[in-house]
Amino acid sequence: SLTVLQALEDGLKRADADPSVKAVMICGENGKFSAGADIRGFSSLKRHGIALGPIISLIERSEKPVVAAIEGIALGGGLEVALGCHYRIAHVKARMGFPEVTIGLLPGAEGTQRLPRLIGVPAALDIITTGRHIPATEALKLGLVDEVVEENTVEAAICLANKV
Repeated sequence: SLTVLQALEDGLKRADADPSVKAVMICGENGKFSAGADIRGFSSLKRHGIALGPIISLIERSEKPVVAAIEGIALGGGLEVALGCHYRIAHVKARMGFPEVTIGLLPGAEGTQRLPRLIGVPAALDIITTGRHIPATEALKLGLVDEVVEENTVEAAICLANKV
C-alpha cells in the first residue's frame, strides 16, 4: 500500500542519516513478512509517484547492513523487498515466491534480475516462471536466504545485524 511504501522509504532514509543506527532490520506484522501488492492499488501508487523499485534500490544501496526477517510469506513485491536486503533470515515455516506470474504479471521491481544473481539462472527461472512457493529450507539450499530459524525470526535478524 501507499502507506507501507512511504513508511519503508521514510524509515530507510532516517536510518541512513542517523549515525547512531548501525544496521536496519525489516520485518512484517502478525507473522507475515509481505504478501506483496494488491494489484487493485497499482494505479493509486502511480498517481502518488511511489514505486517499489526505487525503494528496493534504496535498500540495496544502504551503506548500513539491511536484514530481512521473513516470517510467514514473502511473495511478489514482498520477496522483491527481501531480495534488496543484504541478508535474509527466514522462519522454518516461511514461504517465498512470485505468484503474480500465474496471472500473467512479471515481478516488476527488478526481482527478475536480483534473484538470478543470488541463486543462479536455472533455479531463478523455475521460481520466476512457475509462481510456486518455495519453503524456507529449500530457499536456504538455493542461497535465497542466509539462515533458517525455528525460534523468533526478528530476534535472529537483530542478532545477525549486530554481528555484521
